[in-house]
Amino acid sequence: MFSLLWYFWIYSFLGWLVELAFAAVSRSEEKRRRCLLLLPLCPVYGSGMLAVLALPPMGGVKLAVFGGLAVTAVEYVYHWAGERLLGVRFWDYAQVPGNFRGRVCLPFTLAWGILVWGAVRFVQPGASALAETAPAWLTYFLLLVFTADAVCSIRFLRVTGDLKRMRAAVFP
Repeated sequence: MFSLLWYFWIYSFLGWLVELAFAAVSRSEEKRRRCLLLLPLCPVYGSGMLAVLALPPMGGVKLAVFGGLAVTAVEYVYHWAGERLLGVRFWDYAQVPGNFRGRVCLPFTLAWGILVWGAVRFVQPGASALAETAPAWLTYFLLLVFTADAVCSIRFLRVTGDLKRMRAAVFP
């Protein structure tokens, strides 16, 4: 059970780094692509990788295809839930070719497939080792901090519906 939490946090943090890199490379006006109020985590990445790790063992092209599809499904549900429950659109692919309702798109599905393959092949062994050696007290402490941040973030978005304001909050 603890290992799943660690995988979620590790991949959520790596996803946050991917978002920062993407913002820099694409010269996005959103330099701070924060997904939670305080913590440098993007939960959609952690959730996506948990979906991939739940798939039967596979490798190569099959992993890239099914992993990319699994992450895309999580991305769609995450976006839909954000829209319906919080009144925010975390991203908008409406202008990207091959998009579906602006929530997911073919180019990112292909990118997810490549990232998933690399994550399972190169990152997962280290993530697994870290999850196995993490002390229980640290896991409980981080779970408390993560839960508090997630609850505050969700509350902030439900009240304000303003993702830009949340991203600018605390550390402008």
